[in-house]
Amino acid sequence: MDFGDILNQWNEVQKSEKQKAKEASKKPQVSHKMANAPTPEEKEARRIAKLKAEGRFYEDQMEQDSKKTVNPMELWLRRYGVTDKDKEAEVYEQRTRMESREYLRTMRPEARIDLHGLTKDEAWDKLNYFVTDCVNRGLKKILIVHGKGNHSHGSDPVLGPMVRTFIERNPHLGTSGHPDHTQGGTGATWVILK
Repeated sequence: MDFGDILNQWNEVQKSEKQKAKEASKKPQVSHKMANAPTPEEKEARRIAKLKAEGRFYEDQMEQDSKKTVNPMELWLRRYGVTDKDKEAEVYEQRTRMESREYLRTMRPEARIDLHGLTKDEAWDKLNYFVTDCVNRGLKKILIVHGKGNHSHGSDPVLGPMVRTFIERNPHLGTSGHPDHTQGGTGATWVILK
């Protein structure tokens, strides 16, 4: 007997099982349930009503409760719960990393604002709104692009000193510095939020 014969026998068995299933499904299904028979819920409700009428309801409840058994492991888990130690370790590591100043200095800014073309007052208002939004979102580091002052009217840049003053006065802002030249150099300032 080779593999082809085995496959042919297997196909014949499958066909005969399908045929039997078709014949079984053609037979009319008959319910052996009595017409208007009470459901299990109705039976239980009648039993409880009878026990209450006889004044034995609470005794019956206590008796049923005493018959129940609880798996000791399930009882322990209900009482003490389950802790995910891997998750706790991950949260602790992330929290300590976020508190590390060196990590925060090297991390990429999570949000950025560009103040080019704004007046001093407009930039102050926009920066105040931006910082409040970032604090509410729980961000740790932001980038403020203010420019180097090459296009300022007059000799001194306007937005750079205003941004420094804003950082010093805002209670939510902490350590700050200038990024490398790829992210703006002296024309931008990164700030760590407290």
